[in-house]
Amino acid sequence: MNWKKLDSRTVYENDWMRVHEDRVINPGGGENQYGYVHFKNRAIAIVALDDAGNTWLVGQERYTLGEYSWELPMGGAPLDEAPLDAAKRELKEETGLSADRWSEIMRLHTSNSITDEVGIVYVAEELTEGEPAFEETEDLQIRKLPLDAAVQLVHDGEITDAISVAAILRINSLRKASSR
Repeated sequence: MNWKKLDSRTVYENDWMRVHEDRVINPGGGENQYGYVHFKNRAIAIVALDDAGNTWLVGQERYTLGEYSWELPMGGAPLDEAPLDAAKRELKEETGLSADRWSEIMRLHTSNSITDEVGIVYVAEELTEGEPAFEETEDLQIRKLPLDAAVQLVHDGEITDAISVAAILRINSLRKASSR
């Protein structure tokens, strides 16, 4: 038996998300309440890679965690915006970088038990440096480091953002496979 929605109500909504609470029949036949978050944007992350094998991370205090977080440049793309356009905008805003070559390397669901958010990850290459243009809510530090060092930060638990972890490990495995 599949999930069956009996009814739904919006519990909270703002410009970025809507929180639903549904009354459902679960696959085992029982009735439950199921809450989930619908995001009005896609999550877009960028692995910027230069010819020397360096990448860029941005660091910021994450309000929800009460912790400082190192992660890939990323942001939200409204559902009516082309994801690649959003990736180019976010990379420029957060790092000052622009790129001549772009490749999508993965799509993922960020936490599929509680949200329908889709994440899209791009690799940006053939980079040109410039000045970042942070948004009002951003107080970012920018860090350029070898991709291997970013992979080590993932393994050491110093990068914990799910999209960043997945993307860094994915690009690392793609690079290793192409060098064989």
